[in-house]
Amino acid sequence: MGETSDILIIGGGIAGVSAGAELARDASVTVLEAETQLGYHSTGRSAAIFIRNYGNATLRKLNAMAHPALSGQSGGESVLSPRGELLVVQEHELDTLDAYLEGTDSVERVSAEEAMALVPILRRDRIAAAVIERDAQDIDVDRLLQGYARALRERKGRIATGERIETIARDGDGWRVETTGRTYGARLLVDAAGAWADEVAKMAGLPPIGIQPMRRSAVLMPVPEDVGPVGDWPLFGSVVEGEGWYAKPEGDKLMISPADEDPVEPHDAWPDDMVVAEGLYRFEQMVDLPIVKPTHSWAGLRSFAPDRTPVVGFDPLVDGFFWLAGQGGYGVQTAPALAAITRALCTGGGSDVDQSVTKALSPERLR
Repeated sequence: MGETSDILIIGGGIAGVSAGAELARDASVTVLEAETQLGYHSTGRSAAIFIRNYGNATLRKLNAMAHPALSGQSGGESVLSPRGELLVVQEHELDTLDAYLEGTDSVERVSAEEAMALVPILRRDRIAAAVIERDAQDIDVDRLLQGYARALRERKGRIATGERIETIARDGDGWRVETTGRTYGARLLVDAAGAWADEVAKMAGLPPIGIQPMRRSAVLMPVPEDVGPVGDWPLFGSVVEGEGWYAKPEGDKLMISPADEDPVEPHDAWPDDMVVAEGLYRFEQMVDLPIVKPTHSWAGLRSFAPDRTPVVGFDPLVDGFFWLAGQGGYGVQTAPALAAITRALCTGGGSDVDQSVTKALSPERLR
């Protein structure tokens, strides 16, 4: 049959590599990545921040589960560093803020003056309310990804890059996957293909489950010297998803995003100039800062299930097909939790997982 292992993972982003590292504790694992490097798509284009209160109730449980691993509390080194997240709203957005605050923990209301002390370029006349999550933290995504890749290899797992899949078929009780140059076999198939998760499922003979890629764009803009150092500023932005904005210090520049969520087909994403311009305009209305030509621009794909909760578990329609998809904009910060859950469900290894969480994640809800 070619190369065989117990578990074959399709996708070499943070989801597939972290799950592979955990699964390799109990089984032989191979990770297949179509690109020539790991984390080429969404993982490498992430805003890279841990926000405990980001997402719905299930995602917030996953955030809490993931924090000990990210912070080094459960062994290993921390990949987190202080940042904070400041959200400001205008008068017409107050209802949106109330909805955001529902069910949050450790989010503090601050005055407009306190917000301006944290980010001096904000315009006082535009701020109707503000909140801050002080323990939001930057994530060193590359260190996290490479740490998992190293652990996977140390546990005798294999990573194969540049392996674009041509066919997927049942082979007895397992699966046969053919790429441009090789054939791989495994008992279990894990679909961690991000924006391509539904495409992989269709190749395996399954109906799609409704994973929708959404484009998220960003630019890197210089800040005039007279503004002073920006490195200690928190991430700051609006609570309005899809048509808001946010900015995050990156050295002596600001990474600015229009917070776009435009549904697209899976592809190597690039930014839409009009979307970026509209986002920069919304940013400009809230700050006292001249907009200058960005030095870089890029886009990534955040993939969501219809209910915006990740899809993690065995598909009820066929044996041995495991979904690890639909992480949306939460994939990096929830990776340790979803990897542990994947290990528990696939091999029975690791600690017990909250059954309410596994039920909320199960693909059965979408079948």
